[in-house]
Amino acid sequence: MKAYAMLKIGESGWIEKERPVCGPMDAIVRPLAVAICTSDVHTLWEGAIGDRHNMILGHEGCGEVVEVGELVRDFKPGDRVLVPAITPDWNSLEAQAGYSMHSGGMLAGWKFSNFKDGVFGEFFHVNDADGNLAIMPDNVSPVEACMLSDMVPTGFHGVELADVKFGDTVLVIGIGPVGLMSVAGANLRGAARIMAVGTRPNCVEVAKGYGATEFISYRDGGIAEQVLKLTDGKGVDRVIVAGGDGDTFIDAVAALKPGGAVGNVNYLGTGDYVRIPRVEWGVGMGHKQINGGLMPGGRLRMEKLGALVSAGRLDVKPLASHVFHGWEKLEEALFLMRDKPADLIKPVVVID
Repeated sequence: MKAYAMLKIGESGWIEKERPVCGPMDAIVRPLAVAICTSDVHTLWEGAIGDRHNMILGHEGCGEVVEVGELVRDFKPGDRVLVPAITPDWNSLEAQAGYSMHSGGMLAGWKFSNFKDGVFGEFFHVNDADGNLAIMPDNVSPVEACMLSDMVPTGFHGVELADVKFGDTVLVIGIGPVGLMSVAGANLRGAARIMAVGTRPNCVEVAKGYGATEFISYRDGGIAEQVLKLTDGKGVDRVIVAGGDGDTFIDAVAALKPGGAVGNVNYLGTGDYVRIPRVEWGVGMGHKQINGGLMPGGRLRMEKLGALVSAGRLDVKPLASHVFHGWEKLEEALFLMRDKPADLIKPVVVID
């Protein structure tokens, strides 16, 4: 089969590979649409997870089942399916402990374009099909379904990690596609004020639609300084970090009230350490929690998110700013994500 792969750090291209083999509990899926993620950029050009050779890229997509193993009960060839970016091994001890995304080791639930070939091929393999696939609702398009692979569950997980509650004042740092879904998730959870850090006009407009009430620009000074001014020195109840780097936690902690929580879902692709301000963290005793997590995958999460979109409670169409058609457009979409023009939110490639 034809596939688009990382040849080595900094180099990618089309290759021929054997079609994946279906195990007894697994499925083989043909992509209907795929999306490009900043993580693909970190992997390919920054070597964030180390060198990979001839590894098929991509972890965001949806598709049609073409083959299932003999032990798969709930899916059959022809089913249109949602596919999470994180596909845990559900019989693992880590999953039984409540951390399925780390099944087999830290971050090991992230298999596509990490430990095994990803979804940018004519066919891709899904482990534990009954636990990881979900039927795509009839009124959800393949473009929308791609947003449910990673962007929506990651952004929503930031809301969960920060434990947003009714009436909270929430700060979302970064309003790319993940941050936009953090804004939407905080709004669905009943946040009273949602402050969003970002300046790109199209992202600001989309964030307003998802419920952001105020906006903060890096150009106007420090984030924490602006937050404290907007809150009369009190700070915010919750912070969601969906962009930035290891130094972003300086502002996140300084902007947070005692007893609040930071939920980080930002992929820290560079640097060795995260910086936490000693005094603003209450010299270690400020009851300011810092939680970082990989989004949960699996069937139940996909079914619930699909239900939100199907019922009209969540509109993910604004995330797909650039929609391409045909495999031949995949490289263009990937390089677009690398270069991040001002009007970009998320590129999607529909496989016609």
